[in-house]
Amino acid sequence: MAMPAAATAPLISWRNFSYTYPEAAAPVLRELTLALPAGSCTLVMGPSGAGKSTLLRTLNGLVPHFSGGTLAGQVRVAGRDPLSLGPQRMSRMVGFVFQDPEAQFITEVVEDEIALGLENAALPRAEMHARVEQVLTWLELRPLRRRRLATLSGGEQQRVAIAAALALRPRVLALDEPTSQLDAETAASLLRLLSRLRAQLDLTVVLVEHRLERVLPFCTHGVFLPAPGEPVLFGPSEAVLARAGIQPGQLGLPPAQRKRAAAPVIVAQGVTLGYHRAPVLRDVTLQVRAGEIVALMGRNGIGKTTLLKSLVGLLPPLDGRIAIAGADIAGRPVAEICRQVAYLPQAPDTLLFADTVREELAVTLRNHHLEQRPPVAPCVLLSRLGLADKAACYPRDLSVGERQLVALGAVLVTRPAALLLDEPTRGLDYQAKRRLGELLRSWRDAGMAILLATHDAPLVRSLADRVVRLA
Repeated sequence: MAMPAAATAPLISWRNFSYTYPEAAAPVLRELTLALPAGSCTLVMGPSGAGKSTLLRTLNGLVPHFSGGTLAGQVRVAGRDPLSLGPQRMSRMVGFVFQDPEAQFITEVVEDEIALGLENAALPRAEMHARVEQVLTWLELRPLRRRRLATLSGGEQQRVAIAAALALRPRVLALDEPTSQLDAETAASLLRLLSRLRAQLDLTVVLVEHRLERVLPFCTHGVFLPAPGEPVLFGPSEAVLARAGIQPGQLGLPPAQRKRAAAPVIVAQGVTLGYHRAPVLRDVTLQVRAGEIVALMGRNGIGKTTLLKSLVGLLPPLDGRIAIAGADIAGRPVAEICRQVAYLPQAPDTLLFADTVREELAVTLRNHHLEQRPPVAPCVLLSRLGLADKAACYPRDLSVGERQLVALGAVLVTRPAALLLDEPTRGLDYQAKRRLGELLRSWRDAGMAILLATHDAPLVRSLADRVVRLA
């Protein structure tokens, strides 16, 4: 394995490291030997399920202290052994931000969440106050400091989780998909900040990201974790990308054959939406027709998720009218609306209940009384999603990207008239994203109306017939 020359000694190293999850048939990481220099920014790449998140979780001992399993070999972070010390003792050394930041919050308010780690570390009150103010400024969170975390958008929650990690001034910052829910401007601002902090604080950054075109300019090193049996690649980030044969931002989808869209399936007319009578969106008018894909874009916190929720009856409008297939949805049960409109939220785990991937699709069919004559065969749909070999797996043991696809299968198996997707490419590698694009195109060409809220510009360029921007 070739390694780039480093100006400084390795701060992080794995030596002959292997790890197997409980009850797994094979190791997710096998005999890995790798060394990352202090002050570097390393991008960890690879297909969904290759072990990228697992590799990050060895840095603070979440693997194996939280996950269990068996391991061999050695991990060292600044001379410490996270496998024996565990997450609590490594937390001040390694700041960690999960793919799903909402899962790591303890408190209810932004400012309290950022201060919590500092309180646990028993910092003096003056120092604690100074650090909270500093990271609120760094992450542009001052206007949100007293907001309840549950009311924030996915992108805003990501920024809060990063702020909480940075407040402890760790030597290593481990980030799992840090820009997956951020708009382009916010993502660029975050990456510029991390670049400055690397120099100012001697911070070493290790991040997993599928939106490579965003992060490559800021990374010094790259690690590519391939399919089982192939060698791990390590070196300068651009060189690793070339050796892995990846072209950032290119989904490889053929040119779309556009068709004239038919009658409107989703209609929002003069809709005002808000929480506790406080408006978030005002006077929104929107149509999504049968046989078209519409991309919904805009800055984090602008109201994209709020609008999607309203279209399936989860958030009644303060004013205006919403109709599905010509019928007003006011007063109709959400379950009834969802027979016509499938909704995939940002957090796919909220849709996963069954013991196997196959059963997730079967549950949906039973709930809609379609188990005898499913509109699409579950095995065919799983194959098209690249999940055929996961049919018997427990869904929550899969990677975030794989869980996203399972949840998508669970809402698509009824073949609804319309489909609402909230950040559908979160956690997906390029191959999985291409499969998703091909599937959405086929549904669009068969007459489905598709509305997707996303910050994924390459996906929008490849798929969308129209773009609606909220401002």
